[in-house]
Amino acid sequence: MANVHDGHRARMKQKFLTNGLESFTDIEAIELLLFFAIPRRDTNELAHALLQRFHSFRGVLEAPAALLLETPGIGESAAVLISLVTALNRRYLSTARKLGEQLLDSTAAGAYLKPLYAYCREERVILLCLDSASRLLCCRTLNEGTARSVDFTVRDVVDVALRENAVRVILSHNHVSGTALPSGADNGVTAQLYQALRLVGVELADHIIVCDDDFVSMRDSGFFSRF
Repeated sequence: MANVHDGHRARMKQKFLTNGLESFTDIEAIELLLFFAIPRRDTNELAHALLQRFHSFRGVLEAPAALLLETPGIGESAAVLISLVTALNRRYLSTARKLGEQLLDSTAAGAYLKPLYAYCREERVILLCLDSASRLLCCRTLNEGTARSVDFTVRDVVDVALRENAVRVILSHNHVSGTALPSGADNGVTAQLYQALRLVGVELADHIIVCDDDFVSMRDSGFFSRF
């Protein structure tokens, strides 16, 4: 027996192919996405429920899978599919990153780093290792934490820098909410790391803090003039 929703789904898919997602409301866009995880149910009703619970289109796409699963009618396949959207977009935004790329200043480093923090709901620490010409040798995620903090050790950074034969490194982490301004703890760990790296002949070139589409360079802000 044909699915009673087949005609509607076919029309929605054709609408997307012809006019793009710009022709869809937020409800319709989520409804269309859910087609591919929920084959035998009216997904318009579920789209309304998701938007009501998470308050916005962005809120739905960035909702943790565990919370999505608490919405009646949303099973594992739908939760995975919704979570996959932001994960794929983060991967897409990062595809332009290449080893060997020169990161000569904070503008270049910030532009390189921002896509790596897109949609992050937790703080993470990322280390960029550079050669003597500021070409990228490696990009390493050192740790991931919670929405408020992330732990890593100075030794973690030193070990990676030495293993990659880095001449200089750029430390970065994100603030999930608030601003990209460094905290007292950020200042303290930056000072410790600067001294520890100097002892092994590696320069801490910068510590960049990312928040949403903004970032702050601690070097450009004058913090490194204390050393």
